[in-house]
Amino acid sequence: MTLPDKQEARRLFKQMLQIRYFEDKIMELLSKNIAEGGSHLYAGMEAVAVGAMSSINHDDYITSTHRGHGHAIAKDGDIKALMAEILGKKTGVCKGKGGSLHLADLSKGNLGANGIVGASIGIATGAALSIKMRKNSQVVICFFGDGATNQGIFYESMNIASLWKLPVIYLCENNLYGMSVSVHRATSISDLTKKSLAFDMPSESVDGMDVLAVKECVKKWADYVRKGNGPCFIVANTYRYYGHSRSDPRVYRTKEEEKFWKDRDPIITFPVKMIEAGILTNDETKNIEGEVKQEIEEATEYAINSPYPEPEELYTDLYT
Repeated sequence: MTLPDKQEARRLFKQMLQIRYFEDKIMELLSKNIAEGGSHLYAGMEAVAVGAMSSINHDDYITSTHRGHGHAIAKDGDIKALMAEILGKKTGVCKGKGGSLHLADLSKGNLGANGIVGASIGIATGAALSIKMRKNSQVVICFFGDGATNQGIFYESMNIASLWKLPVIYLCENNLYGMSVSVHRATSISDLTKKSLAFDMPSESVDGMDVLAVKECVKKWADYVRKGNGPCFIVANTYRYYGHSRSDPRVYRTKEEEKFWKDRDPIITFPVKMIEAGILTNDETKNIEGEVKQEIEEATEYAINSPYPEPEELYTDLYT
């Protein structure tokens, strides 16, 4: 595995910290009822979003999920605008009309999150078709969870994408649970990569707790897809630290299981690896942590102090 240079290592670490501290702050705001409604946190899964996004171009597309804050941040999202959006403020990336479950930023190639399990799969496949029809060199990364691989749209979309050789990377973030149901109780096979065999679609499993492994894997398949070879399927094995949402006490998970995954926390293991390799110093990692903490605090203050949309804006930005 190729190690990054100092600039890249700093960027990867900073983005993972941005996601972690952002999600921790959202949980704090939810507990104080400053943030309201549903919010599904990405903490623990940072290496997948950051590794994947570091492997594609700025004009490439992504589609997200109900657990989409990490994707939005890793796709060069504006931290202040994202925080404001989750608080329903006018200065949010969607003018306060999307909230946590519908974060989108078309200017960054983020086609959006949504609250329907598996819905992003159809959107990504349609975007990939548009790329092919426009004879463009872009690719689409379609994020979804293990539960979405049991939805009909997963198979329908993968079939047509394979048939038409569309430039889409189907990236399953296997965090082991669909809400509270273990993937082993919901899916008849243990190796999710086998689900693409029916479509003669190449697949690969990757350690979703290792940002460099994800980066290398996605870069390889992005190059493959970009050359017109058709789609691929990646399963990134990872773990969410919080419950499905704030109402979930995680009683279906054991302390031993949680410890196993937290011992592999990318926020901890990545800087250790970079320090041991002489790429970053301990002081540099501490400075990055301080920078990000301040950034999140400033974004929170900005969002809290931002105005709500005016009632007159209710019917603006509608497609129908």
